[in-house]
Amino acid sequence: MIDMHTHLLFGVDDGPKTIEETMGIVEKAMKEGITDMIVTPHAFSPHFHVSCEEIESQLRLLTDVVREARYPVNLHTGQEVRLCENLVEKLQVNEVMTLAKSRYLLLELPTQSVPAYTVNVIQALLEKEIIPIIAHPERNRAIAEKPERLERLIRHGALAQITGGSLAGHFGKNVQKLSLQLIEANLIHAYGSDVHNLDTRPLLFKEGLYYLEKKKRSDRIDILLENNERILKDEPVIMLEPETPVSRKWWQLIV
Repeated sequence: MIDMHTHLLFGVDDGPKTIEETMGIVEKAMKEGITDMIVTPHAFSPHFHVSCEEIESQLRLLTDVVREARYPVNLHTGQEVRLCENLVEKLQVNEVMTLAKSRYLLLELPTQSVPAYTVNVIQALLEKEIIPIIAHPERNRAIAEKPERLERLIRHGALAQITGGSLAGHFGKNVQKLSLQLIEANLIHAYGSDVHNLDTRPLLFKEGLYYLEKKKRSDRIDILLENNERILKDEPVIMLEPETPVSRKWWQLIV
């Protein structure tokens, strides 16, 4: 299995603070049967920016340490890139990393909104043959209030990634419920843990899959995991026709 959204690099953003914490995450991933992890530290966010050079340097170190520990887990480069109007320009001057050097780019929206220029950025990326994957849309306030906003982005050519912790209930019942709705509406294409540490933001990769099994959505599990492999291999993903999800304004209920 492949985890395509992780914060494994230590001491660079809000992920693990030490290499020991990083190795603890990798060990747990190994025990869950994860064979590949794409590291996706924050880039161009208001609080963190991890450069491509830092990512490549630390990944070389971690790869050596993982091999010495004999953990059968492969690490790959990537970033969780915050939406900005000049994203394509940053991509052209090699300031942005795609996932495992593929055509896919993990794109983070602002927490509270879907900016008016989002579609323009998506289209500009597609013109450069880069396919954006919207990270954890289930935790975006504007999408939570009106899920049709995500549908619009998908119909314009973006993909979307759900988080294991969201399905497992780590962010509350409302986020869990919306996560399932988005999957059932065919608006989710990839699956990642978005792990940051082993305490407050744990892996929960299998726990999210167990929730889908409980809801009798094993067919969606197969598609999500298959798409993760296709992203890693830089192959076209499986897409189902998106449906309009039920709009529920419940964000204000979340504590």
